[in-house]
Amino acid sequence: MEILLAKEMGFCWGVRRAIDIMEHAADEHGEVISVGPIVHNPQVVEELEERGVRMGERPEDDSRPVAITAHGVGPQVLAEVEATGAEIIDGTCPIVTRSQRWARRMAEQGFTVLVFGDPEHREVRGVIGWAGDKALPVRDGDPLPDPFPSRVAIISQTTQSPERFAEFVSEVMVKHVSTISELRLVNTLCDVTSHQQAAARELAAEVDVMLVVGGRASANTRHLLEVAQEEGTTAHQIETEGEIEAEWLRGCDKVGVTAGASTPDSSVEAVVRRIQQIAAELEVAS
Repeated sequence: MEILLAKEMGFCWGVRRAIDIMEHAADEHGEVISVGPIVHNPQVVEELEERGVRMGERPEDDSRPVAITAHGVGPQVLAEVEATGAEIIDGTCPIVTRSQRWARRMAEQGFTVLVFGDPEHREVRGVIGWAGDKALPVRDGDPLPDPFPSRVAIISQTTQSPERFAEFVSEVMVKHVSTISELRLVNTLCDVTSHQQAAARELAAEVDVMLVVGGRASANTRHLLEVAQEEGTTAHQIETEGEIEAEWLRGCDKVGVTAGASTPDSSVEAVVRRIQQIAAELEVAS
């Protein structure tokens, strides 16, 4: 059984940056309070907890610094933290920060801001916050707003696939070109995520089964799974090596492995070892 790894996968620079910032802050201050999980990966969150990065609400009389995660937050959350006088440790991914600034700028110029992505995702909620009442989140497959605004700016959740974002923009133009008087399109897609999806698509075409390693709350990991399935390849998302079922690999000559942008190398290495172990067991059993 051959194990093939995607050419690009795992920790992106934005996640590495956030983790480095949080670890340094915890070492300096002893403990910091994180506004939500730093990244959508339970294993990484657990390791950071051991370093002193705590998730949860910060009491008003708490002197510990507050950490903003890689996904960012809206202005209201920042204002609430600033009002307590707490030091803010900002781990927001710069690409997400760019999305937030564009959302605010377009809203201030009077555009309705369509945010293409998952409205429940923390990144999207933060971006919407910066656009205020000018923001309209649109999930993939949802109907377009009716009535449709005449001055519209379109941005995307950073982890959406370029193909789906392009389809969304095309749908907007086809259905509402007669309504739109002015359109601003801002490319807020993350290049790393796009490259990882392309690598996953390429690998999926070569293997019998794909294993996608990453947290179930991770949007970019979920999109990697979808990309593999779109190629017609059987694919499974797992968080840890213990979730791999031997039946998935039975009769397979090639197994592909990719991982989300918040998945550490150690998790991928553990998955590879488990595949090798299962392959050996299947060979003995045959």
